[in-house]
Amino acid sequence: MALTAHIEEQARDASERVLEVDNLQTYFYTRTGLIRAVDGISFSLGRGETLAIVGESGCGKSVTALSLMRLVADPPGRIVGGSVKLDGVDLLGLDAATMRSIRGNQISMVFQEPMTSLNPVMTIGRQIGESLVLHQNLSRAAALERAIEILQLVGIPEPRQRVKEYPHQLSGGMRQRAMIAMALACNPKVLIADEPTSALDVTIQAQILELVAKLQRELGTAVILITHDLGVVAETAERVIVMYAGRKVEEATVGELFAAPLHPYTRGLMTSIPRLALMRGETKAVERLQEIPGMVPALTNLPPGCAFAPRCAFADDACRAQYPPYAEKRPQHWAACWHSDKLAGAIDG
Repeated sequence: MALTAHIEEQARDASERVLEVDNLQTYFYTRTGLIRAVDGISFSLGRGETLAIVGESGCGKSVTALSLMRLVADPPGRIVGGSVKLDGVDLLGLDAATMRSIRGNQISMVFQEPMTSLNPVMTIGRQIGESLVLHQNLSRAAALERAIEILQLVGIPEPRQRVKEYPHQLSGGMRQRAMIAMALACNPKVLIADEPTSALDVTIQAQILELVAKLQRELGTAVILITHDLGVVAETAERVIVMYAGRKVEEATVGELFAAPLHPYTRGLMTSIPRLALMRGETKAVERLQEIPGMVPALTNLPPGCAFAPRCAFADDACRAQYPPYAEKRPQHWAACWHSDKLAGAIDG
């Protein structure tokens, strides 16, 4: 009976996963050498869940997102291994025509910079309507009416007028809302948001994050949030993956990660964030923001052991000789570090 219950629980868990990524590898073949931009990333995404992927610029976050959409330019990039299963269908094994029918329909992406992602010579309504014509076989007139409804849904004022305008006629916040409208036009199962607030001021950032959360609740869309901002992660995500030099170094629920980071890199990211209590003057302790020393290594010249070892205060000969295994250090909390126990002991103590 216990075995049967376990099998049933596994099947139920599998049915709740809309996206499963296993050992994804994306390499770039350049004149300076082989760049392992994404080197063995695995994760799953539940229906209606928000998963954040965090790390410094160049760690592989955006390449991971582009790989899921199969938008990596070839050459020089190539997905050389792994699988990306959307409701059990491996996207990496599909032909180009089938992938086009899924991209923008079942899995969509909000790109990092809307001004360079939107077509400057097409109206906003035409750009939103394209996916509706392609994927839902709507007429141009019906697609335009649907575009107006979607612009209203994402909070753009006077949507009937805005559909006639071009990207340069919209503010930065409105362009980002238009990008979200395009991505959600066909009610996708998965929405990938790549730094959706990076080019916006703080007030507009909050509005965009609130909008994404509201639409997720209403539409039931699963969200992958690509960001370097841990404040955004704390406010919006349920689970978080930390990447460094093309690899996943830590994964946990947001609460567990913020309470007890088990990788020195994650800990360094945490200590570099201004604390609200200190900013308000609620503590008299003299606390300086800590920086992570050194630089992210070139992906063409990674050290033989842990890629973070040259910047890590805990690093020893074992770290420099061999890459640590990615293991479950605490329940539902994974990390790739030889010294996670030291970090855990410091936190528990």
